Amino acid sequence: MALAAHQVPTGAKPYATDAQRWAAVQRRDARADGHFYYSVRTTGVYCRPGCGARLPRRENVAFYGNRAAAEAAGFRPCKRCRPDAPPPPKRRAAIVATACRAIEAADEPPALATLARDAGMSRFHFHRLFKSVTGVTPRAYATACRAKRLHAVLSRAGSVTEAFYDAGFNSSGRFYAATDALLGMRPLAFRAGGAGTAIRFAVGQCSLGAILVAATAKGICAIMLGDDAERLVRDLQDRFPKAQLVGGDRSFERLVAQVVGLVERPGAVADLPFDLRGTAFQHRVWQALRAIPSGTTATYSELAKRIGRPRAVRAVAQACAANPAAVAIPCHRVVRRDGGLGGYRWGIERKRALLARESKSQGARA
Repeated sequence: MALAAHQVPTGAKPYATDAQRWAAVQRRDARADGHFYYSVRTTGVYCRPGCGARLPRRENVAFYGNRAAAEAAGFRPCKRCRPDAPPPPKRRAAIVATACRAIEAADEPPALATLARDAGMSRFHFHRLFKSVTGVTPRAYATACRAKRLHAVLSRAGSVTEAFYDAGFNSSGRFYAATDALLGMRPLAFRAGGAGTAIRFAVGQCSLGAILVAATAKGICAIMLGDDAERLVRDLQDRFPKAQLVGGDRSFERLVAQVVGLVERPGAVADLPFDLRGTAFQHRVWQALRAIPSGTTATYSELAKRIGRPRAVRAVAQACAANPAAVAIPCHRVVRRDGGLGGYRWGIERKRALLARESKSQGARA
């Protein structure tokens, strides 16, 4: 069977013939960038195969294996596709890497306008580029950097006063206003390893076994499922080793009942407060998980696309595995591309049971 001009037999070198190269130029195939270059006799320039300039006539085109050969033939680099510069993906990554270093080094988070100006871009295009490469906005990245810096300086500083200057705050008022959101607790409590921070918890039973619900004053910080109630409590202690764990009272039992309701009544919606610790990327994934309707599933690659990071499939899977709030953050609704259930932190049989009852409940409603 004859091959089309752009098709390459198995084992053959791609773009080995002029016919294959011309087909790539016609498609403006960026995948061919770096494999060869082409010159245009009428304009005197040479380009990448993926160049977006107007398509030249075939008789005016010649091909070269490298830039040096094209320049030796008397052609100059195209100003549009810039074949003498790094490929566009690398240039974009370099722009974002430079911005990240500026954010990390700054005492105060740089303004978006400043970052965009330094990158030679408009605020809109820089913001879009930064988010497409990192998966988070410049502001979220700056917040994560400041949180990381706070963790470091509070651990090593001689005093809290010394820490707020080391962390880049120019006043104690701004420091104390920010630490609660960045650390989830007051700075003195953080320096003590969480000692004195009260976490209420209770262990109950549901149709999937034992269930533990824990919450700070801000909201739920953990929901765990298992077979052994004592093991769940030990896991909570390991997660918050210096916090003050307090048994939940009657009012706390109502919160536990709301969580159990998510297990027993598929599709139930509970407006629960959360105090989940995680990176900016993890929070984006967890937010996307909550948007998956009951009775449906999504693949890891689909979830990666929904958060604007189509290539971060493995990182998305890791964020699902790190989910600290079973059922309430429904990571059980994420499956492999082939439909397989994949893994589940609280047991694959629980995942299968949750999906089965959600599917059945959705069918009954239909």
